[in-house]
Amino acid sequence: MPRPCRCRRIGGYPDHWSFSPDDAEGERESVILSLDEYETIRLLDREGLTQEQCAREMGVARTTVTSIYDSARTKLARVIVEGLPLRISGGSYRLSPRDGENIPTKGPSIMRIAVTYENGQIFQHFGHTEQFKLYDADNGVITAEQVVDTSGSGHGALAGFLRAAGVDALICGGIGMGAQMALAEAGIRLYAGVSGSADEAARALAAGTLHYDPDACCDHHHGEDHDCHHHGEDHGHGCGHGRCH
Repeated sequence: MPRPCRCRRIGGYPDHWSFSPDDAEGERESVILSLDEYETIRLLDREGLTQEQCAREMGVARTTVTSIYDSARTKLARVIVEGLPLRISGGSYRLSPRDGENIPTKGPSIMRIAVTYENGQIFQHFGHTEQFKLYDADNGVITAEQVVDTSGSGHGALAGFLRAAGVDALICGGIGMGAQMALAEAGIRLYAGVSGSADEAARALAAGTLHYDPDACCDHHHGEDHDCHHHGEDHGHGCGHGRCH
């Protein structure tokens, strides 16, 4: 019987999820770099950690880090030498809950809704939001609410914050493609293109009557390429998939 794969711990989601050569001709198959492979590149090549330190950060053996890193470097070599598009997606990992870990846990019947928040209104630029308002809904009724400060900006950091906070759905205004991919990877359902009162929008979502625009996108983000389960590639609005948490 094959040995089960051990989940690799990652520190957060990337801000940019896809890359393509400027002079690429025609449609070419993308090289897929998994999130755990991305993490070894980040820790070893960007942060300068040793393989032993990287192994401790990811919660795996050093030999496992070596294997993951070798696979990642081989893929990056193909991208550079052959001029192939690169996409970051999936893998066998769990998100390290460094942000959002002090937010109370929720019961199994609760849906936790996050809204980009500023002075009672829905803040219109996800990547720059400084606060979320969190709502817990049970059987279509809001039962608890809390305003929380984010620990920084950036799509990957914000998506990681929401995932660690146990958020199931996000209501926001405009949002770039990189942020959409980060939220989909986190398993958070997205309801974009909403404006007005944050409280009213959360109540409407809880009741199943929220109107939103699945094609909403921040103008200044236009053109961006940005418990263990093997994560798939279910990127899209209003849908999520299994996680390792």
